[in-house]
Amino acid sequence: MIRVAIFDDNSSFAGSLELLLKDSDDYVLVGAYQNALNTLQKVAKSKPDVIIMDIKMPEISGIEAAKIIKKEHPGIQIMMQTVFEDDDKVFAAICAGASGYILKGTSPDKILEAIADVYTGGSPMSPSIARKVLSFFQSQQTAQPEFYDLSKREKEILKYLVEGHSYKMIAEACFISFNTVNAHLRKIYDKLHVNSSQEAISKALRQKIV
Repeated sequence: MIRVAIFDDNSSFAGSLELLLKDSDDYVLVGAYQNALNTLQKVAKSKPDVIIMDIKMPEISGIEAAKIIKKEHPGIQIMMQTVFEDDDKVFAAICAGASGYILKGTSPDKILEAIADVYTGGSPMSPSIARKVLSFFQSQQTAQPEFYDLSKREKEILKYLVEGHSYKMIAEACFISFNTVNAHLRKIYDKLHVNSSQEAISKALRQKIV
């Protein structure tokens, strides 16, 4: 089971998310907090695999909390969930170590899928957020791309990853199994000399691999 903790000061939204997780067999809620004070103590107590983090909270923002958590617990995956689509908040969250960024109002099924995706190494993003990230990197000056010897299928999967597709969505689009997607991504990471989907996406965009 995937251990999930929630940091969100909106009690109504947090309550809905708690019910969603409690009704799902593959997830267990290990902590729900209305602020990020004493963040490390809360994380140490709940021991989550994935944290769903709101950006705007009293005292300490979700972005600052993400930095604190990733510094001490780099293996914990953090997914930002917020109403904000501002470019500065999106990129600040990513730079803070967030592995995913989805908007509040996302359907329950998509939320659960995103949690599973970020847990297995993916970087789920709402489509509007993915477009912002693509636009940002495409506007940057980039060096000439190196040759990484990616197969046609590997480039296809990498392109879907860059566009914010979940592993499940990639599997469906390519008519392959979830495990096959994982196998391809391991080869892609090896060829790109990266260790995560975030690094793969960043390198793919910077060097215009896809």
